[in-house]
Order: sequence, then structure tokens, then C-alpha cells
Amino acid sequence: MPSFDTKLDPNLDAVGNAVDTTSKEIGTRFDFKGTSAAVEFKKKEKEIIVFGDSDFQIDQVRDVLYNKLTKQKVDIRFMDVGKVEKIGGDKVKQVVKVKAGIEAELAKRITKLIKDSKIKVNASIQGEEVRIQGTKRDDLQAAQALIRKDIDDVPLDFGNYRD
Repeated sequence: MPSFDTKLDPNLDAVGNAVDTTSKEIGTRFDFKGTSAAVEFKKKEKEIIVFGDSDFQIDQVRDVLYNKLTKQKVDIRFMDVGKVEKIGGDKVKQVVKVKAGIEAELAKRITKLIKDSKIKVNASIQGEEVRIQGTKRDDLQAAQALIRKDIDDVPLDFGNYRD
């Protein structure tokens, strides 16, 4: 039975490269000289920590980071920006989580969308992925187009095609 998997899978190596180039640019720019502006990537936790002296500076560093992520072809919608926290003195930090894996709420939304569409396919939640099965390839392609059109708040990938 033909099927494919819908998943949320960022390229963590490209994210790491973007953080490294952001860190280099912060070190060379004159408006960041003598400040505590920095960027750190924790690959295991899938989060980027942005440090700065003020909210404004964190916004500037995040803009540089987003620019570098775009150049590395990483979709910005993978980023889940947290609150700005004080870390002592006049320093602040912000945690930016990298979304990976479809959350239960989004998976339920996808399966409901497929079931309500009357396309002759089945959607089932498989951990952090949603598997869509159907008897015809055309139905699978229609389901894929429907998901792309209706769910645009996250950059979904489609893979693991089976015949």
C-alpha cells in the first residue's frame, strides 16, 4: 500500500553552521565590541541561547542569526523564540528552541484535516511523524497538497515514500 511520512525535521548541522558564522560576525562588528553579545548552540537540547546587554541587543543578534539561518537554507519557522530573561547584573539571555518532530496537537490537526477532506487515504500518528496511506498515488499527492496548503505555520517535510 503506497504511503509517505509527514515530519518536522530541521538540518541541525546547518543550524550549527549558522550559529558559528553568527558568532564570528558578532566578534567582528563594531557595534558589538565590548559587549556581552554571544550565541551558543546546544545540539542535544536543540536550542540556541542568545546573550546580550539589553533586549535591543538581543533583537540585533537574533536578526543576524536569522540572516545566517536563511543563508544556510534553514526555515525560520523552525525557531520557537522564548522570553528574555535577566541573568545577573545588566545581562540578559533568550532561549530559541529548534522545533523537531511533530507535536501531538499538530499531529491531531493533520489527521483531522485528512479525515475531513474525504480523500481516500488514512492518516495515523507514528510517534513524532504522521504516516499517510492510500491505495492510489494520486490520492497521496492530493493529501500532500492539502497539508501544504492548510498547515503553513510549520515547515513540514514529506519523506519515506513507499509503493
